[in-house]
Amino acid sequence: MKYIRVSQAAEQWGLSDRRVRVLCEQGKIEGVTKDGRSYLIPADAVKPIDGRSLRGKNVPQEFAALFLRIDAMKAELNKRRTLTEGELKCLQEEFLVEFTYNSNAIEGNTLTLKETAMVLEGITIDKKPLKDHLEAVGHRDAFLYIQQLIKDKAPFSERVIKDVHSLVLMDRPEDKGVYRRIPVRIADAYHEPPQPYLVPGQMEQLITEFEKKKLHPIESAALFHLKFQGIHPFIDGNGRTGRLILNFMLMQNGYPPTQIKFVDRKRYYECFDSYHSEGSTEPMIKLIAEYVEKTLRRFLKILEENY
Repeated sequence: MKYIRVSQAAEQWGLSDRRVRVLCEQGKIEGVTKDGRSYLIPADAVKPIDGRSLRGKNVPQEFAALFLRIDAMKAELNKRRTLTEGELKCLQEEFLVEFTYNSNAIEGNTLTLKETAMVLEGITIDKKPLKDHLEAVGHRDAFLYIQQLIKDKAPFSERVIKDVHSLVLMDRPEDKGVYRRIPVRIADAYHEPPQPYLVPGQMEQLITEFEKKKLHPIESAALFHLKFQGIHPFIDGNGRTGRLILNFMLMQNGYPPTQIKFVDRKRYYECFDSYHSEGSTEPMIKLIAEYVEKTLRRFLKILEENY
């Protein structure tokens, strides 16, 4: 790894040498090492964001450093972003295929990643159920709808949730966008969703609650996801809809969309179990934050290597 001195980092970031040393001492610059009494800073280190950016938000102490690091990477990406429209479209299409595959696979869809890509190109996969094809197309359309909402700066609402669900459940016209009218149980889960007559009121309360809370956007999105899945408002498609809404909330606040990988589904399920059995929100917040950080790091690396 290539390193630079404090003075070089200070000049690069527009800070004083003393301020950079303090940031090194406080562990706020990732990858810093020492050469005797001098600090060596990774040449590709991201300028730490001012801690005052979290003022006015209720941020748990255990997440303050993580959120500051992520926000610093987000600020750096916005500053460096020089991708062409074609390059950006290519990355978005790649993400959409992976997101669709992973989100659907978590719910039991049998299409492979390659088959998902082919279905989204309009190719029918022999010996695979029509349901699996429609789930892939529906998920894609729902994400494209979310992208358009973000572009139009549309506010979050109950209508958005129902519209997203309608696209996700395109193979079930009688159930799409309609709150369930029967009790349900989630296999092997600690939690039993509320009775159907409670769902409309709890959904309205959930949305109102998050409009008032002053949380960091990543924490807010993770908590909403936990509570949305707990209500389990629809008869089917709750997981896919919930993960799409999670991305809507992240993108609405300027973060890149992210995805829960199929290979991480056990950890993902355990996050819900921790919340419903112990009231712990930390596992889900940490999971989402790690995914966002990984996505930002990947984009920064692409720009570092090619621009």
